[in-house]
Amino acid sequence: MTPRPVELTNLDFPALQSLLVDWGEPAYRARQLWEWLYVHLATDFDQMSNLSRPLRDRLAAGTTIGVPQAIGTVQSTDGETRKDLLRLEDGETVEAVLMRYRERRTACISTQVGCTIGCAFCATGQMGFRRNLTGGEIVAQALHFARILRDEETHLTNVVLMGMGEPLLNYEASLAAIRRLVASDGFNLGQRHITLSTVGIAPGIQRLTKEGLQITLAVSLHAATDPLRDQLVPINRRYRLDTLFEACYDYVKHTGRRISFEWALMDGVNDTPEQAQALAARLRGLLAHVNLIPLNPTPGYTGRPSSHDRISAFTATLEQSHIPYTLRVRRGIDIQAGCGQLRQRNQSREQKAHSSIQPATQFP
Repeated sequence: MTPRPVELTNLDFPALQSLLVDWGEPAYRARQLWEWLYVHLATDFDQMSNLSRPLRDRLAAGTTIGVPQAIGTVQSTDGETRKDLLRLEDGETVEAVLMRYRERRTACISTQVGCTIGCAFCATGQMGFRRNLTGGEIVAQALHFARILRDEETHLTNVVLMGMGEPLLNYEASLAAIRRLVASDGFNLGQRHITLSTVGIAPGIQRLTKEGLQITLAVSLHAATDPLRDQLVPINRRYRLDTLFEACYDYVKHTGRRISFEWALMDGVNDTPEQAQALAARLRGLLAHVNLIPLNPTPGYTGRPSSHDRISAFTATLEQSHIPYTLRVRRGIDIQAGCGQLRQRNQSREQKAHSSIQPATQFP
């Protein structure tokens, strides 16, 4: 059996250097290759002009750069949001979104094919779980958009791990991808320009607290009482709100970083005065910011985004409690930019080629 090619973006710099030294190459070749991958954003070994032809041929024969193939692209009518469906080397697909703002260019990338959590209102949660991504596959999504922006004579400024999947249930790969993206001798994205979003995997937050990183932690909260959150975010039955917030307070204490709490406003569900008051009580005294986002509708959930009046009443409660918040503009609604929606449209075609989706029941 022919061994699978080594995916270079799965290797940190010491591993890359070790690979080339084992091939009898001088150690400095690793630095050249690293720069081609993360500075020059090469997609083909023939582009690596300062590497010898025999080395380029050997790299082509035994390794891969891991460039995903865009098999579907949709763009918003204003041209500011683009979603790509990316095919990986084994045929699986993930979604990644590029959002253009006045001063920022943000890539929203995935960490799993599907998701184990099963949040009621999320298109990815509705499709189930297939597998974890490798660190290289996570990085490759950011590099994909970085190349597109380079052709537009601009660059990627922010990366958010908020696409398909739960990063803290694919911890090692997610952290490896982050470290690859922030490496100062490579892609060199500032740590504070990376956000990791979790639904509240308390042990993962505790572990992340010890990493010594200055990234932004975002918690997809959506409800401030256990009974309602049990319905919306099933993992809450495993990690109750008291446990989650204990981990959040510890994270802030040790990192000094503010936590963002994501709240998808659903009409008559979590936009009530009771939920607003419970949220304010949970956040009082915590270095935190609330991101309020009117629900992005999905075919598998009948809920609707909150009305203007209900949003105004909800935010008034936060203001009275001096809880900072931002009411986000929903991006890419006309292209169904919520994670999982483009892949969901391709699901029937995929099911002909893949076995049935695995149920997700295993949590740490």
